[in-house]
Amino acid sequence: MLGTPIPPPTDPKTTQESSPVTEPRQKKVERHARFSVAPMMDWTDRHCRYLHRLLSREALLYTEMVTAPALVRGGAMHLLDHAPEEHPVALQLGGSDPEELAEAARLGAEAGYDEINLNCGCPSDRVQSGTFGAVLMTDPGRVADCCAAMIAATYVEVTVKCRIGVDDQDPEEVLPEFLARVGAAGVGRFTIHARKAWLKGLSPKENRDIPPLDYDLARRMIGLFPSLHLSINGGIATLDHAVELLDQGFDGVMLGRAAYHQPADILCAADRRIFGHDGPDSTAEDAVQSMLPYIEAHLAAGGRLNQITRHMLGLFAGRPGARAWRRMLSEGASRPGAGPELVEEALTQIAPDLAA
Repeated sequence: MLGTPIPPPTDPKTTQESSPVTEPRQKKVERHARFSVAPMMDWTDRHCRYLHRLLSREALLYTEMVTAPALVRGGAMHLLDHAPEEHPVALQLGGSDPEELAEAARLGAEAGYDEINLNCGCPSDRVQSGTFGAVLMTDPGRVADCCAAMIAATYVEVTVKCRIGVDDQDPEEVLPEFLARVGAAGVGRFTIHARKAWLKGLSPKENRDIPPLDYDLARRMIGLFPSLHLSINGGIATLDHAVELLDQGFDGVMLGRAAYHQPADILCAADRRIFGHDGPDSTAEDAVQSMLPYIEAHLAAGGRLNQITRHMLGLFAGRPGARAWRRMLSEGASRPGAGPELVEEALTQIAPDLAA
């Protein structure tokens, strides 16, 4: 039995004629979706997101995929933990049962997430065995039912991340049908990973490079579905490339591995180049300094230093001292008693003037 949908927050800009999705909040998240960091299993946890938020005030951040059964049947509410500073932040759900996804979406909205995203793109065996992820591209009717149930359960905007097709499907036929059917269910925003997923015979790692990307097909969807907000994902490794794709007409760009492995290169200038902010770009050095109180609080709560610093290894990628920074954190952060002083010491390898 589904819980009672939680009402939208009171907003003086909203009238009685407004949609159940609070319009100002929905439009705000859509604006941030112009540039986002992809949901990545084992990577975009709350510590990673906190770091990324220090580098960009505007980018939309996503959780790792959380399965609806884990929340609804397993009661794993700790998976929804996040810091207020992470906003705007979206919860990505995995599942294929409309009622269960609706309840998970309600729980996510109640936890304070700004968006609920349905995973229709992950090709891993674990995801396929649960009948969700990229395999859902073969059943757009089920996806439409799931999204309609999620939308009915909460005021928070429901979005979808998908592929252009799977296995032997023809993306020219599959992608337009998928967008049309799921869009008719009430979804107005999609992120398209512009590569087919091979569910048979390829590992998730191989699915990152095989088969080739098809940006042209995704771009044609802009003309076919002008009312939809369409973001592009897959193979975007630089901020220059992201800007180029936005200039070509995409409503948003989503970066994954590049934003994780070289976060400063991607995120520090994003607010200025993507969102038009004035003022200086953020810096990796400032982000490290701002992480120190967060690290202290985490350790005081019983956490371990390497749970945070593993996400910081690529902060200075390509810069003098980066190798020493990585080595000091990799070797020292897992040792008993390791604390913020290790991070401060490692930072002197990059910026000696910051030594205490």
